[in-house]
Amino acid sequence: MIIFGTSAYLYRLAILMLTCRHCGNSAAHTVTKYVTKFTLFFVPLFPISTTFATQCTFCGMEQDVLKEWAEQSKTQAAGAPEGEAYGWVQG
Repeated sequence: MIIFGTSAYLYRLAILMLTCRHCGNSAAHTVTKYVTKFTLFFVPLFPISTTFATQCTFCGMEQDVLKEWAEQSKTQAAGAPEGEAYGWVQG
């Protein structure tokens, strides 16, 4: 008997201060990478699909984003001085 299936994994890439398209509030948005992997005997072997999304922490609205935008947001958040990537530094 062969046991196979899929497992879902999510990775938080960044947290950014953005204006939500749904509610209009300036709030933190999480940039998330969703990966679905094929499993054999409960061991994840290879990714089947990968999607990227951002979610408003105020209203919960989630929307898909392009991979390039998500990766750029990740590097922007990592490269900015502390607090600046999240909009905490006023200048």
